Amino acid sequence: MKKLIRGFGYAFKGIWYATATQLNFRVHLVASLTAALLGYALKVSAIEWIWIIFCMALVLAAELFNTSIEVLTDLVSPEFNTKAGHVKDIAAGAVLVTAIFALVTGTIIFLPKILTLIHAA
Repeated sequence: MKKLIRGFGYAFKGIWYATATQLNFRVHLVASLTAALLGYALKVSAIEWIWIIFCMALVLAAELFNTSIEVLTDLVSPEFNTKAGHVKDIAAGAVLVTAIFALVTGTIIFLPKILTLIHAA
């Protein structure tokens, strides 16, 4: 049991490290909070909540993977290395793909509701 609890501690330590050191992770946390508040305000359906939460988790997990890849790359290749740069760029590209997916999903869910509110006013 101690091992399990220790494992959760390491995981939270990693999340805290990313929050403290990575601007993009903090930006995505704010975007996630904004999406959650917007979902609450617009009374999205249960299925829409599933998609919103999925997008939030996907983007934040991608940012955590990206951060771990960047830290590891800096450890094994502290000096400039073209291939190390490619590794970092590819990881950042993965985050971009997930963020675009989340943006498109959020637009599909939120835009019609916002437009309905605007037209009703």
